[in-house]
Amino acid sequence: MKYLFAVLVLVAGCASAEVDFELPGLGSEVHRLADYRGQWVVVNYWATWCKPCRKEIPDLSELHDSREDITVLGLAFEDTAVADFELFLEDYPASYPILLVDVYDPPADLGAPRVLPTTHLVDGTGRLVQTWLGPVTSQMITEWIDEQP
Repeated sequence: MKYLFAVLVLVAGCASAEVDFELPGLGSEVHRLADYRGQWVVVNYWATWCKPCRKEIPDLSELHDSREDITVLGLAFEDTAVADFELFLEDYPASYPILLVDVYDPPADLGAPRVLPTTHLVDGTGRLVQTWLGPVTSQMITEWIDEQP
């Protein structure tokens, strides 16, 4: 079981190409991944019906709030009305931006997640450097970042 967990959680995504996307937020704002250059960006695919995703929200919010060098972006991967997301976030508040993904046209550089949650880590130069399939913790993310030269 531990081996299966490790396989699901730690997928070494050491691609060297820059990734980018432009997605709408819950309001009228648009977010571009390139706007966060110079920071680590945690890109977390999630859905309201996903129990592990809901469990991650407080921990990822704390990570987003506690480190100036890390930004968390929540990519809502489901076909749901904005009003329903806003209602959901009243019960599960996130301090980081929530972006809306068209499930039929996800960001080309990241593609559609195979499982939820899926979390990508993008370095300050815009390169995708790590991917976790399944639940992730802020400790896992910060330990990975802090181990980098």
